[in-house]
Amino acid sequence: MNIRQSFKMALKSIWSNKVRSALTMLGIIIGVAAVIILVSVVRGQNIKMKEYYESMGTNKVNISAYVWNGKDVSQQLYDFCLEQSDIVVGVTPNMSTWGDIKYRATNTSAHPTYGSPQVYYGSDRYSQCNNYTLERGRDISFLDVKTYNQVIVIGSKLSEYLFQYKNPIGEKISLRGYTFEVVGVYKAKDTGMNEYWSLDYMAVIPYTMSRLLDKTTQITEFTAKIKNAESVNTAITRLNDFLAKKVPENSGYFYVYSENQWLEQSDEQNKLMSNVLGGIAAISLLVGGIGIMNIMLVTVRERTREIGIRKAIGGSRRTILIQFLIEAAVVCGVGGVLGILVGGLGTVIAGKKILDILVFPSMGMTVGAFAFSVALGITFGMYPAVKASGLQPVEALRAE
Repeated sequence: MNIRQSFKMALKSIWSNKVRSALTMLGIIIGVAAVIILVSVVRGQNIKMKEYYESMGTNKVNISAYVWNGKDVSQQLYDFCLEQSDIVVGVTPNMSTWGDIKYRATNTSAHPTYGSPQVYYGSDRYSQCNNYTLERGRDISFLDVKTYNQVIVIGSKLSEYLFQYKNPIGEKISLRGYTFEVVGVYKAKDTGMNEYWSLDYMAVIPYTMSRLLDKTTQITEFTAKIKNAESVNTAITRLNDFLAKKVPENSGYFYVYSENQWLEQSDEQNKLMSNVLGGIAAISLLVGGIGIMNIMLVTVRERTREIGIRKAIGGSRRTILIQFLIEAAVVCGVGGVLGILVGGLGTVIAGKKILDILVFPSMGMTVGAFAFSVALGITFGMYPAVKASGLQPVEALRAE
C-alpha cells in the first residue's frame, strides 16, 4: 500500500465516522484557534503600541535637569545640544501648562471628553522633535521666541472644537486671560489609544511665554531629536557626562532617557506575554492530543480483524504502522486547518473589538500551527500505531 492509498483510507475513515471524528478534532480546533487568537491579539497590541510611540516621535531623548539653588542650566544644556550637530537634529524645551482656551463663546472647559488642553512651551524645533507636521499656516519661529510674540499653534482636535469648519489662521484666542494669535494648525496624528486624552488636543506657544503665564523663566524639561536610532545611546552618554559636571551631586537632579528604551521594553514584555498566553492555550492542544490517542486506540480495537487479514496476506508491520500514523496525522491536520480558519476569524473579531484595528494571523504562525497539529497527531498516534502493527495475525483473526 502506497502513501496515496493510505491518505485515501484515512479520509474515508474520517468521513465514515463523521460525528466521532468531529468530536475528536474539537480539542485540536479549540487549541489551535486559542493559540492563534491570543498570540495575534498580543502582536496587534504591540503594533498599536509601536504606532503610538512613532506618533509621539522616535529617536528622541528626553532630558530633565534642575538645580536646587535656583541656578538655571537650561541655556547651557540647550547650547550643548546644538553643538552636537553630528548626532542631534534639533532640541526644544518640552514643559507644559494647563489652562482654558476661549474663542468667542466656545470654552475648552466645556469639552465633553478632554476639557482644557495641554499647552506646551516650545522652540522653533518643537514640531520636528515631537513628530508634528503642519496642516495649514506656519510653525513657531526663532523670532517668535526671541521677541516674546504671543502666537500659538494648535492641534487638529483643538482646532476642530474651537473653530469647527472655519479657518483658524489669524484668529485671536484667549489663554488664561492673555490673547494669542493662531498662526498654524498641526495635522492629526493620534492613534486613539486613550479615549480621554489626545495627542491632537494640544497647543504650542514660544517657551519664553512661561514668564507671562507661569511667572518663571527656568526651563527644566527638554527634548532632543537624534539623527537615527544607532546614535541614541551615544547622545544619552554625552548628555549624562555633560550634566554630571553641571549639576553637582546633592545639589540637584538630572535624568536622561529615550522612548526607544520604553519601546524595546514593551517589545520584550509583549513577547513574554505572547509566550505565556500561547503556552496556556497550548494546554488544550495537549488535551486534544490525548483525545486523538484515545480514539485511535478505539479504532485499533474496532479494526483488529482487518489488521489480522492484512497481516495474513503479507502486509508488513511497517505498512500498518504508517497507515495508522497517517490516519492520526490527517485527523489532526484537518482539525488544524479548521482551527486556523476559526482562529483567523476570531483574531479579526477580537482585534476590532479590543484594539479597534484589523489584526490577521501571521503566515509563520499559521504554518507553524498546522505543522504542530500534524506533529501532535503523529506523536500521540504513535502508541496506537505501534500497538496495531504489533498484533499477531492469529490472535487478530480470532477477535470478534
